[in-house]
Amino acid sequence: MASIDTSIYPHATGNALKTVQEHSAGDVDKAELVFYSGWFCPFVQRAWIALEEKGIPYLYQEENPYKKDVKFLEKFPKGLVPGVLYKGNPIAESLVILEFLEDAYPQVPLLPTDPYSRAQVRYTVDSVTKSVLPPFYRLLQAQEEDKRDEARQDLYKGLQKFAEGITGPFWAGEQFTHADIALLPFIVRLPILETHRSFKRTEVGHGFEAYAERVVNIPSVQRTLSDAERYEEVYDRYLRNETQSEVAKSTRAGRILP
Repeated sequence: MASIDTSIYPHATGNALKTVQEHSAGDVDKAELVFYSGWFCPFVQRAWIALEEKGIPYLYQEENPYKKDVKFLEKFPKGLVPGVLYKGNPIAESLVILEFLEDAYPQVPLLPTDPYSRAQVRYTVDSVTKSVLPPFYRLLQAQEEDKRDEARQDLYKGLQKFAEGITGPFWAGEQFTHADIALLPFIVRLPILETHRSFKRTEVGHGFEAYAERVVNIPSVQRTLSDAERYEEVYDRYLRNETQSEVAKSTRAGRILP
């Protein structure tokens, strides 16, 4: 019997499948930039959105991190996605990849030019990591109602902190930045919490509901979205607290997310 993790649907669907097909022709050894992805992963989606928003040519490679491909492990020993191979050099971790893409491909900037504004964006990215992601996963995985209530309230607080800083159509005003991208994949997955964990995005306030609707409909985001039912299948493992992903194991142990 296949494990609940290794039996994940093998490829993207919907809009994301069309995007994959547009970026699948080529030679890994010859492409300037190879994008190692797992279509279902929110951390992958961060890097993917940036690639699409910037219009960077890339070769797409699907990897199931629960089935450790030997060639992939040679380049990325931790076996985690996303990964980028740039001129043969491996780069890992979604937020590091965002910064790398900004340096290597400055066209369509995703950070402000003003140093102070850049610092504020980076501070907000860090706040998403520390104040939004941990309660997001705790709420997904919690089996007891009291733990769900606590995680839900912490998630509201983290999202409220983010929403209080929104200064225009995007977090940093008129410019779409890393602050938006850091949170966006988790906004995409909020309907799972709304359906199964009594989460209500209207409770966040500070214009968050309208903001979420705007950013999810950006073309670069839409191009990375698979069908909603496929996300449901993946996160059913989290809702039962049975998945063995590194994020889930860290959440169970009360550790910092990897």
